[in-house]
Amino acid sequence: MTSTKTGTSAKTGDVQQMLSRDLQGRNIECPRVLAAMERVPRQQFVSPADEKIAYDDRALPIDCEQTISQPYMVALMTQSLRLQGDETVLEIGTGSGYQTALLAELATEVITIERHSALSTSAQQRLGQLGYDNVTFLQQDGSQGYCQRAPYSRILITAAATKCPEPLWEQLAEGGLLVGPFGERARQVLERLQKDDGRCRREKLVGCRFVPLIEGLPAS
Repeated sequence: MTSTKTGTSAKTGDVQQMLSRDLQGRNIECPRVLAAMERVPRQQFVSPADEKIAYDDRALPIDCEQTISQPYMVALMTQSLRLQGDETVLEIGTGSGYQTALLAELATEVITIERHSALSTSAQQRLGQLGYDNVTFLQQDGSQGYCQRAPYSRILITAAATKCPEPLWEQLAEGGLLVGPFGERARQVLERLQKDDGRCRREKLVGCRFVPLIEGLPAS
């Protein structure tokens, strides 16, 4: 890996409770994912008012009317990608950068797309301060992906669409995995899609609720 990550979080009771109760207690079993969840300081990705509850298993509001997902959902999505450490991951929806940091811990390179410039800029500054140098930040319409670096062995979508956007499916490598929430707003399901001889093998993981993936021109 090319990153020189220096950000670590103290082994507080809150962190250990998150790991044992909210993650291991709910079938998050991958040692690499658990270690990354322990290392990345979640309190640095929430608003100052929410730092005391940063490790609670709940989604929290961030800027631009977006959210940082609950730790369990972040861990489940990360575990579902089955990262081995040599992948380039395309992430759709940078948000606070928390999920991005976890991917950077576990993959060779992360390309992350965010349509809100304020979120993209703050996430880039935050991850830079924590020492991550294996992340490329783009501010544009995530539903179109980033064909310049395709194909990707792993794609993660952190906002909900009724179905997988066609450009993202086209940019997924043969044998690759794509994880994201799909369905109508009241009936979203986190799914894992695998490309098998060009066909889609679909696995439903858990019901969920995410902010919508908005297609179109980049937001300011």
